[in-house]
Amino acid sequence: MAHVNDPAVLARLMRTKGRWAVVGLTTNEWRAAYDTSLFIRDRLGMEIIPVNLPGDAVHGETGYRKLADIPESKQPIDVVDCFVNSQKVGDVVDQAIAVGAKAVWLQLGVIDEAAAERAKAAGLDVVMNACPAQHAARLGL
Repeated sequence: MAHVNDPAVLARLMRTKGRWAVVGLTTNEWRAAYDTSLFIRDRLGMEIIPVNLPGDAVHGETGYRKLADIPESKQPIDVVDCFVNSQKVGDVVDQAIAVGAKAVWLQLGVIDEAAAERAKAAGLDVVMNACPAQHAARLGL
């Protein structure tokens, strides 16, 4: 069965202040993650944690190579925001489950039904194929 985003989950995740690990956020200003992560931090008021292969800092925030590298002091992770392609997102979702994240958010064009089902079965909220910046106007944010 195809995942359908729950509008109440979208609204709650975007309105509740929390900690978002942004997987795929790099210093490349041309990538969607760069501006969207600023929106999440500066407009929605969330704490962001960059997660990228080299572990680079982005927007003045300390970066980590993988979710498991994020220290206890930055736990729990409320949302794992996935800016990776659909073929790689299943591994990120499994990492989110393993670290005890509360939700996964798969960005526009990122679709993995099996990973979404695993996350839901583990008790995580799931948003798939959506961008918070696009939903913000509808929610008055």
